[in-house]
Amino acid sequence: MKRRRVVRFSLITVLIVAVMGFFLFPTNQYLEEPGGADNLKPLVTVTGKTDKAAGQYLLMTVGIVGPASPAMLVWGHFRPFTDQISKQELMGDDNTATYNQLQKYYIESAANNAIGAAFKQAHKPVTVNHEGIYVLSKLANSPFKQLAVGDTITALNGKTYQSADDYVNAIKKRSVGSQLAITYKHKGQVKHETAKLIRLPGTKKAGIGITLTENTQVTTKPKVSIDAGDIGGPSAGLMFALQVYTTISEPNLRAGRMIAGTGTMALDGTVGQIGGIDKKVAAADAKGATIFFAPNQPATKAIKKIDPTYVNNYDDAKKAAATLHTKMKIVPVKTLQDAIDYLKR
Repeated sequence: MKRRRVVRFSLITVLIVAVMGFFLFPTNQYLEEPGGADNLKPLVTVTGKTDKAAGQYLLMTVGIVGPASPAMLVWGHFRPFTDQISKQELMGDDNTATYNQLQKYYIESAANNAIGAAFKQAHKPVTVNHEGIYVLSKLANSPFKQLAVGDTITALNGKTYQSADDYVNAIKKRSVGSQLAITYKHKGQVKHETAKLIRLPGTKKAGIGITLTENTQVTTKPKVSIDAGDIGGPSAGLMFALQVYTTISEPNLRAGRMIAGTGTMALDGTVGQIGGIDKKVAAADAKGATIFFAPNQPATKAIKKIDPTYVNNYDDAKKAAATLHTKMKIVPVKTLQDAIDYLKR
């Protein structure tokens, strides 16, 4: 009898552990789902101006849930506009802290570009200052061990340049094994590091083993600040730009409408492709938006060669809208000007 009790108890224990694991054990998978649709008025501040006009521009986000348990993955399988992605697909080789740092950089860069593009569109005074090049990621064998993601390189051998391309080209001109002195900012402090250049993987060119991008600061009159809180990523650029432009130039542009949209924003006003647009369409529809601006960058042979899976955001957005049977108008845009022209109709 005692043995039976022990066996029965062991089976119950295994069952309990299995059930707990099903609901609580984290996997290496995440869920992407429709996120928020936040009113941009409280997030954008323009000195001396207040946006009191009717209507709203909405900041669209994608919700990331995880690491997901097996139960969450099953639940997500049956939810509309919810996709399962691996940690590798979401973060690449970055850890969570580095990934979050990148998202913070992207939203700050999106805000700067949006402010600059809006002021240029409104023909208002704007100055763009090049601060250097931002460190996005590092190869494991990068010789510059002290440099960290989030640092800004400001000089090479004491010389400054005016664009990321200029910095990269200056490095490429050097030979593998030659020494390079880098000046950079780390958490506000100026630092220096000297190391020998390595051969970049798959090439014969010299490099520092670091992925870089522009770090710019925008100065305007009146002054504009954008505080997105804990929201990250580059896709808020278009809607930031519309909110800024409306506040400084055409306060009645919304005409009382609730307007959603997404897309990266370049300083010249170009709207770029983003991820998860179907989820943003779903979130915008649930919020009651009547207009949704979608980046319209059709696939070309060159794009397809680089990314055979490429799908135009506008096409994806229309497909999501058809699934939802929404009356919300999906509007294709290639530039900030396109969005403004549509709202003026």
